[in-house]
Amino acid sequence: MNMAAVSTETCGRVELSVRERVPPLLTDLYQFTMAYAYWRTGRHREPAVFELFFRDNPFGGGFSVFAGLHDCQLFLRSFHFTERDVEFLRSVLPPGTDPAFFQFLRGLDCSGVTLRSVPEGTVVFARVPLMEVAGPLAVVQLLETSLLCLVNYASLVCSNAARFRLAAGPKRKLLEMGLRRAQGPDGGLTASRYSYIGGFDLTSNVQAGFLYGIPVAGTMAHSYVTSFTSLEEVWPQTLAAASGDPDPVDVISLTKGSLTRVCELLAAAPGKIREGELAAFLSYAIAYPQNFLPVIDSYSVGCGLLNFCAVALVLCELGYKPVGVRLDSGDLCRQSVDVRRVFRLCSEHFSIAAFDSLVIVGTNNISEQSMIELNEKENEIDVVGVGTHLVTCTKQPSLGCVYKLVEVRGRPRMKISEDPEKSTVPGTKSVYRLVDAEGHPFLDLVCLEVEPPPEAGVPLSCFPLGSDDSSVSITPAQVTCLRQEAFTRGQVTHPPCSAAETRAKVHSSLQTLHPRHKRLQEPDSYTVALSEKLHNLVTEIRRGSSNDSNFLLAN
Repeated sequence: MNMAAVSTETCGRVELSVRERVPPLLTDLYQFTMAYAYWRTGRHREPAVFELFFRDNPFGGGFSVFAGLHDCQLFLRSFHFTERDVEFLRSVLPPGTDPAFFQFLRGLDCSGVTLRSVPEGTVVFARVPLMEVAGPLAVVQLLETSLLCLVNYASLVCSNAARFRLAAGPKRKLLEMGLRRAQGPDGGLTASRYSYIGGFDLTSNVQAGFLYGIPVAGTMAHSYVTSFTSLEEVWPQTLAAASGDPDPVDVISLTKGSLTRVCELLAAAPGKIREGELAAFLSYAIAYPQNFLPVIDSYSVGCGLLNFCAVALVLCELGYKPVGVRLDSGDLCRQSVDVRRVFRLCSEHFSIAAFDSLVIVGTNNISEQSMIELNEKENEIDVVGVGTHLVTCTKQPSLGCVYKLVEVRGRPRMKISEDPEKSTVPGTKSVYRLVDAEGHPFLDLVCLEVEPPPEAGVPLSCFPLGSDDSSVSITPAQVTCLRQEAFTRGQVTHPPCSAAETRAKVHSSLQTLHPRHKRLQEPDSYTVALSEKLHNLVTEIRRGSSNDSNFLLAN
């Protein structure tokens, strides 16, 4: 099958998956009661604009990675209510609901909705509007919960994966293996997909490989090792050479001989050997002679290493190339150094170069902090498997994206809260990323859509969010528009990228970010600012709201 066919087939699987996982009923009940109230007052077709953003960068870091746009596009394209959906809504909405409202729901779709968005895989920052959803008021209100559900976790786990990648460095391979610890099947699939996009190389999740084209990898479990007790359980007991020689070889005898040689080389007592473990390794090697990578600490690393080397020698003699070993407990750094030393000894003593390229995989409840510590110690680990702390995002359970109304009938709308952090910025907007002379982004500028865009080399005045209402003057070397139209008139306008393409975009976006902004600990804050015109609008609305409050209190 050619790559174009694979890509088309994968896209079809993804679209079907989204349609099945995110039907229009996957939302909060109050979205329907509000839509009904809009409909009753005749306001349901009023043009409205909502924005989606988050208030704080996750994990105490300086950035996030925006993800979930592709799923949002597919959700909007397939949005409609079936007869069964409508009948269920009839049973849960209050009895006084006008029957004509259900007829209205039957005809709803997103043909009147426009989505403008930051491209998926872009590094983003708190308070920057990531998505703008415009359309009939009742429809865009109904979309709120589903869009938040699709973006919140995807962006959070993608950001978490990007942090693991930064902690691991560019060379070490990362394996996502968190399905068994994920928040349900959908959480597991989402985690696998967006961990890959965020910078992981492989997943253990077979369904994620099927749906999204992610490279799949795995080793073996301790249960396989402990299920064997003796060499008598190995069957078949022969293996044909890789050269294609039709006469199979008695690998039991060969393995016993190679085990003796390994024990002599390492001055190890044969009495340390667990025959059941040797049987497990040999049985697996016979089944997969080109994919031999066992876990070697089911009993002890010392014992497992001897058994591995014995079986690996036999495979090499027969023309096969063993892959490596997995360490799953104890001091992974120290053990990996010891294991690599033994591999080098075997390579030199037995003149088998394959031992020089054996892979060491480390898996043992790896967190971001333990990844950092791993890099600070001497070790020989080539691949790190991460599960629980990646997919459950243990350092922070939610990104906290919100979806807020910013315009109705062409008029700006603003939520004014006693908590300044919960106030919103009114109006339909454009967002620009300003880049310095070294090519690093240094400020995201939020403007009213009607304003002309900033220009490279031209000074401008803006108001950083979170400051004391004081302006700063800046001169960008480059200017990039962050928003692009992603969905309009019922159609996806920017074809989605594959997971691999989006992964490359994340890597590129992170590469441009200044090191002080992507430090994992105590990063410098990235500046998000309002244009002078937008700042004046916010001030004007706040002043008007204060005057209204004073009027109400006086009367």
